[in-house]
Amino acid sequence: MFTRATKIKKEKPYTEVVTDQRNELEKDPIVKELIDLTDYQKPKQRAECLRMKRPCLFVSCKYHLYLDVNPDTKSIKFNFPGKEVWELKETCALDVADKGGVTLEEVGAIMNLTRERIRQVEMRAIQKLKVNGTKYNIKNLFFVK
Repeated sequence: MFTRATKIKKEKPYTEVVTDQRNELEKDPIVKELIDLTDYQKPKQRAECLRMKRPCLFVSCKYHLYLDVNPDTKSIKFNFPGKEVWELKETCALDVADKGGVTLEEVGAIMNLTRERIRQVEMRAIQKLKVNGTKYNIKNLFFVK
């Protein structure tokens, strides 16, 4: 029986395709100038961020509450699909942290999640800290046991 050797073209993963497209776009001088401009305006340190107007419009910041990017799949999840950035009461997780203690209801309203889901995330984080306390060199855990 005669079999023909054929090469099967392997498709690139989506993330590689997007990276290739971005690299192609960055070769265009106009796009490169826009990227440089947005990098220039974006705050690089927390002190710069504090002086900027609120609501923060830099949704690409990892502390921005408007959207989340999955680092593995590069997929984007909009936390507030029915709202625009300027309609949010809080846009920065660091601003919320600077306020100090807030209730589960307040965090739920800020993150567009239920109080119960916030409690579950909190319990999971506390459990991880307890298990990995020595790994991260945590001396005191201020959690109720």
